[in-house]
Amino acid sequence: MAPAAIVSPSLLASDFARMADEAKKVIDGGADWLHLDIMDGHFVPNLTFGAPVVKCLAKHTDAFLDCHLMVTNPGDYVEPLKDAGAHMFTFHIEVDEDAAVLCDRARAAGMKAGVALKPGTPAEAVHAICDAGKVDMVLVMTVEPGFGGQKFQPEMMPKVKALRERYPQIDIQVDGGLGPATIEAAATAGANVIVAGSSVFGSDDVPKAIAVLKDAVTAAAK
Repeated sequence: MAPAAIVSPSLLASDFARMADEAKKVIDGGADWLHLDIMDGHFVPNLTFGAPVVKCLAKHTDAFLDCHLMVTNPGDYVEPLKDAGAHMFTFHIEVDEDAAVLCDRARAAGMKAGVALKPGTPAEAVHAICDAGKVDMVLVMTVEPGFGGQKFQPEMMPKVKALRERYPQIDIQVDGGLGPATIEAAATAGANVIVAGSSVFGSDDVPKAIAVLKDAVTAAAK
């Protein structure tokens, strides 16, 4: 049985001054998770927010908080994010830390463990950690991490397909440029967790925008 279709709108595309309201809007519209892009201004050039903002948001929602750490030292964030109420701890395989230890720490803290790949990083980079059963989700970036609003790179889909074939039961998340025009490619390749930004937050009909994404994933899994 294929993993369930999950839509995780990225709050990077929301109005930060109204984050709680924006989160409620997409959850009420049918979203499953909330995607939180944590950037440190070092691993990527931009700086967004950290555990204190996640903790504030958690007071206003019961939604699953899907944290994507674009940071140089993700180990420093395990306890703060646990205390903030995070549910998914996804770090980049490219960082200079022991991936197995990070996954074990995240799980011991009560979070799920995810590992992310930049566009230039091959799928093989996560084989060892996934084969060891340490990972709950692999995130394939279809754009360079650190900036919103980039265009979807279809050349990343063979990576998604290869991971789905090797790990049929694991959650595979795709992030970057996803919307009605690109969702079919991601879904057909095997992604079941969809991160969407402006295509959801900028929509005049949020429930419809989310339904389009989820329906495409469900249809591709049949």
